[in-house]
Amino acid sequence: MQGYVGVTDYDWYDLLRRQNNLAEVNFWQPSGNNQFRALKPGELFLFKLHSPNNFIVGGGVYAHSSLLPISLAWESFGVGNGASSYLQMRRRVEKYRRQGSNRINDYILGCILLEQPFFLEKSKWIPVPADWKPNIVQGRRYDFRVEPGMSLWKEIQAVMGKPLDVREEVARYGAPVLTLPRLGQGSFRVLITDVYNRRCALTGERTLPALEAAHIKPYAELGDHKIENGLLMRRDLHALFDTGYITVTPYYNIEVSRKIKEEFENGKDYYRLQGNNIRLPDKSIYYPLQDNLRWHNENIYRG
Repeated sequence: MQGYVGVTDYDWYDLLRRQNNLAEVNFWQPSGNNQFRALKPGELFLFKLHSPNNFIVGGGVYAHSSLLPISLAWESFGVGNGASSYLQMRRRVEKYRRQGSNRINDYILGCILLEQPFFLEKSKWIPVPADWKPNIVQGRRYDFRVEPGMSLWKEIQAVMGKPLDVREEVARYGAPVLTLPRLGQGSFRVLITDVYNRRCALTGERTLPALEAAHIKPYAELGDHKIENGLLMRRDLHALFDTGYITVTPYYNIEVSRKIKEEFENGKDYYRLQGNNIRLPDKSIYYPLQDNLRWHNENIYRG
């Protein structure tokens, strides 16, 4: 298994370590030029402070990487971005970009989404491996099966006192895959946005600020933050889906309730969608689960 040691600043670490019950964090990179691809989902991403603090101070299980507008990163993760406010986050980005403030620029960030984050007390900080070079700016990958990565892995396990949830399982259609860690709400939103290629599943709309990740089976009804329990929708359609005026059948067709016309004497634009097929993700393992769609048809849809 591979791991990665990424470089971050003390303020990011310090704010996050003081949060209670933090399920996910966004380890963002200010330039937004390149998408992180050094790990597979389920592998371990570790946090190293800027020099002269040459210590590993925490980590998380890698779930996904994306290039996101700063507004979407903040909406998805909030304080999980390591900033106490959107304004503070923008100021930090501008500091690293070494440019003046621009209130209307929706900066593109490199976002590394991590689940099950953990943060070490100073007494348990781990020195970087002996082969760490002072000129490393962003980070480097380690193989935990060979030295010095093997020793690093053992030290992480020792200070954690319990095994981390990284494992392999078989995908729904039989192919072995490294399983995604348990997703938080923010990671769910970003993953749904990306697997649907940033287009509304019902209309093909591409305007990113107008799109939202919808749970098919609501989280409050024991639905989970899994890709196959999600659809990317335009905001108005998301509201109609959640309130039962629109559904998607187990055969991936759109159904529009007659209640829209009965209750609001309108809905012509929505009835144009009746019977259309939705746009599906490129990979079939991410298709909406038919059981979840059936649950929505039977329990939420107004018919």
